[in-house]
Amino acid sequence: MRRSEPGSSMSISSSMPPAIPVLRRLRRYCQANPVDALVSVAGIIGVCTLFAMAFKWAVLDSVWLAQSMQECREMADGACWAVLRERGRIVIFGLYPFEEQWRVIVACTILLITAVCSCLSVCQRFFVISVLWMLSLLTFTVLMNGGVLGLEPVSNAEWGGLALTFYLFAFCVIVGMPIAMGLAITRHMGPTWARVIVGSIVDLVRSIPLTAILLAMALVVPLFVPGWLAADKLWRVAFGFTFFFACYQSEIFRGAFQSVDRGQWEGAKSLGLKPWQVQRTVILPQVFRASLPQTVNQVVAAFKDTSYIAIVGFFDMTASASSALGTGAWASAFVEVYTFVAFIYLIFGYSLSRYGAYLENKTDLAFQR
Repeated sequence: MRRSEPGSSMSISSSMPPAIPVLRRLRRYCQANPVDALVSVAGIIGVCTLFAMAFKWAVLDSVWLAQSMQECREMADGACWAVLRERGRIVIFGLYPFEEQWRVIVACTILLITAVCSCLSVCQRFFVISVLWMLSLLTFTVLMNGGVLGLEPVSNAEWGGLALTFYLFAFCVIVGMPIAMGLAITRHMGPTWARVIVGSIVDLVRSIPLTAILLAMALVVPLFVPGWLAADKLWRVAFGFTFFFACYQSEIFRGAFQSVDRGQWEGAKSLGLKPWQVQRTVILPQVFRASLPQTVNQVVAAFKDTSYIAIVGFFDMTASASSALGTGAWASAFVEVYTFVAFIYLIFGYSLSRYGAYLENKTDLAFQR
């Protein structure tokens, strides 16, 4: 170890590797004063105790094979995961016909594979990723709807469970992002009349609760438009959900546009670039980078907000969980069923947030080069 020279600010301890941030913060709290130390120790003990109790309930004392909740309670006092074995199919597939549920598995797998491919550097180009997600959404729709390629037709009124949640989320993000960008560009640099119209629409939609929009799309729209234009109830609700998302996302993009310095526009124009080239090569990359944290937050919120469609009669994952408890044998297993649903939301929400953090780090490195 190199000694510090007299008069220098470097000390021997400063050359030691820094401690792990969490441990360093914990040590600082514990050594600050007796009160902070007592509160920190009590908090650690409380968290460890709750974790031990949850682990004991969910794993050590759990029951996986039983025919009813009463039988579970006679065997142990822990979680009765046997309800998932008996009724979990409803949470995943909803009311989809049993003999056709393989199509749901294939469709959801395609969406998950597409999400994984989106993380690969070879697919992280705008054209590639756009085509990839549009094809996956189209394939998902064909598999779920049927009626072609020898597949049995299935009404979208029978869609439900995790599959419907996936579909609504994918439709919302894939269709909503281009709409949001169009609204943001029009409101930021369009003609005055277009900015006034788009601004009024965006502000109006943002001032209305999502539940009211879904109810209007499901019940009110068919009263004012022809039958051929009204489409199915699911598509109307999906479009209302998507446009609601797009209006909020457009404001995120608009804020990112305003954060781009005016000198970027002038410098790009001085190089002889055309307006569309300025947008594609100079402005939009900075807009996406600046809006990424808020966009990830909005996407995660959209995934959780899919449960709102239950109010218009669709059996999403949360509503299907309630249906799974509709028998006397498992009516009291609501803790286990909703814990399972919450775990699914946690897994996908956390995965989306970590993917957003990965993109943030990657874009930061790209802009530092």
